[in-house]
Amino acid sequence: MPLKVYNTLGSRREEFEPLDDSYVRMYVCGPTVYDHPHIGHAKSYVSFDAMVRYLRYLGYKVTYVQNITDVGHLTDDADEGEDKIAKRAARERVDPMELVEKYTRSYFEDMDALNCLRPDISPRASGHIPEQIEIVKTLLERGFAYEVNGSVYFDVSRFSAYGKLSGRKLDELAAGARVEVNPDKKHPADFALWKKAEKGHILRWNSPWGWGYPGWHLECSVMATRYLGETIDIHGGGLENAFPHHECEIAQSEAAHGKPFAKYWLHNNMVTVDGVKMGKSLGNFITLKDAFARHHPLCLRYFVLTSHYRSPLDFSEEAIDAAARGLQRIHNAVAAVRQALQGASEPQGGNDVERLREIERFRERFEEAMNEDFNTPQAIAVLSDLVRWTNQLLASGAPGAAALEKLKSAFDTLGADVLGIVTDTLVGQEAPGGLEGRLVDILIDMRAEARKAKDFKTADAIRERLEKVGVELMDTPEGTTWKRA
Repeated sequence: MPLKVYNTLGSRREEFEPLDDSYVRMYVCGPTVYDHPHIGHAKSYVSFDAMVRYLRYLGYKVTYVQNITDVGHLTDDADEGEDKIAKRAARERVDPMELVEKYTRSYFEDMDALNCLRPDISPRASGHIPEQIEIVKTLLERGFAYEVNGSVYFDVSRFSAYGKLSGRKLDELAAGARVEVNPDKKHPADFALWKKAEKGHILRWNSPWGWGYPGWHLECSVMATRYLGETIDIHGGGLENAFPHHECEIAQSEAAHGKPFAKYWLHNNMVTVDGVKMGKSLGNFITLKDAFARHHPLCLRYFVLTSHYRSPLDFSEEAIDAAARGLQRIHNAVAAVRQALQGASEPQGGNDVERLREIERFRERFEEAMNEDFNTPQAIAVLSDLVRWTNQLLASGAPGAAALEKLKSAFDTLGADVLGIVTDTLVGQEAPGGLEGRLVDILIDMRAEARKAKDFKTADAIRERLEKVGVELMDTPEGTTWKRA
């Protein structure tokens, strides 16, 4: 079955057909680097990382661009307030670019820990000021923008398709505008392309309209088209950025170039804490570095992938602990396969042929899940089924080398290459308890088989004997997990 994605532009599921049969141009809004990344950033960038990985698994050449915003992102996420970078730099009493270097390094450190692939290009907004000035000139020349007192605004009334991404109408935006509307704007929804730098504003550049700095929305349009062309395949970002940020990107890009800006708009949902959005402005965020002090980064990655990218993800320590147990079962099975391969025999005739077919069926189920709008929770469920099948296979006797090689390949491609939750170093396997975990998993699968066969006497005996050696089993709708009692 073909890959299908949910396109926010049109609010519908569509078959994915890139502009070029074998090449995908993908742009994702990157972080504004004024603080350490938090769990919400993990939700976004792990989700898009899995998409990039899967597209490459399908055979596409993907150019993945993810920007660094280091200027122009104001504190109210629109056209008012202070620049987030400048505000934080003043608080820390450092130059804004020193602050940017500090938190850009922090961002990539945390993304590396989460096993996110580095983007092919990570452009900075401050490095593309000339291109941003040029597109403002173009918009002025074409009548889509106007200059007032050293600032330049996009005239949304001149772009008839404004609102096509979010579904908002201009009259509704005017009616819902705040009482204190910027008097320089013709319409409350007009947005800044270039802002005049007031006295004392550090982040500023010279322009035809005087000293100033670019609008936040303008940056992404310029960097996306600079590296991917005037029309791109996928534009991704947080759901909260669909309006106004992405809506404004579409308006200025299409007004400037006269072409569709992006074919597919993919938006990830947010992380919540007790049902409330996690964010720096709300003060309820948890930095990734703090989370890494309590949990292995791969457990956090696994946790993110257990929710669909378009669904909210509610953070709790209990949920992370459950994710850790799920990841541990996968890693235990991978370790067992790697160990069994060391002494594996030649294929065992027809028995091994059927095993090879069964492994291939798991791969097909995994692809079916991912082809449904990158459904990583279902893909992980398939991988968990493969783990149970693997444990039963290993417990039943010595499988042939062909089956073990096929299993290793499946875990390497599906778990490592696509989901990024399997690595050369497996969680828990570097400790003496690694073998213990694999043995417990085998007993859990033997108990599951006994229960399936209605042999409850054997199933109860396995539970009781494990309890006697300090292992407590916990039956959940997703399967059985365990912990030391």
